[in-house]
Amino acid sequence: MPVSWRGFYAIVDPAFCRRSPLETADAILAGRCCAVLQLRDKRGDDRETLALARALKSRAAAASVPFVMNDRLDLALLAEADGLHLGQDDLPIAEARRLFDGPIGVSTHDLDQLRAAAEAGADLAGFGPVFATSTKENPDPVVGLEGLRAAAASVDLPLVAIGGVTPERAADLRDAGAALLAAISAVCGAADPAAVAARLHPPLSEAS
Repeated sequence: MPVSWRGFYAIVDPAFCRRSPLETADAILAGRCCAVLQLRDKRGDDRETLALARALKSRAAAASVPFVMNDRLDLALLAEADGLHLGQDDLPIAEARRLFDGPIGVSTHDLDQLRAAAEAGADLAGFGPVFATSTKENPDPVVGLEGLRAAAASVDLPLVAIGGVTPERAADLRDAGAALLAAISAVCGAADPAAVAARLHPPLSEAS
């Protein structure tokens, strides 16, 4: 499935969803408010996570939105995910490429990690936290808008800004070089996820 690396990068995490994960995803997809839909599930058992991944993949495909699996290469393959996102402690990109031929993104938190991801062949990179975040228990140091701007200038990769992303900060994040904006709690925890997502996702004329 073709991927547009512009707009809102929706991350559904059951631990932060005010509604059920499927209801949250349905609302975002129905509103055409995301460029990518990712499942992040650090707490579910494998069977539950696989079932959720397959359900999200089906919904995303119906909306012509790429589905990305976080961390888990095995579940990405079983759910037939379009993309895979790896953390710093996950499999190296080269090893994942042996089995997975879709786009691979990597979480990075400083310029050294970002350059290493680019050299290893990442298709895109998450960079942050740009602002303070409550999503991670032990977050990396905040990089700020200047850090994001330096990151965008240092590699030829689409960057996903993450960490404290809110609609009020969207314009500044894009101006600093972010191709995509990722948010978890700000959207998943909202009473109206689609309304918040819509403010993070630019009109089609801007996203192309």
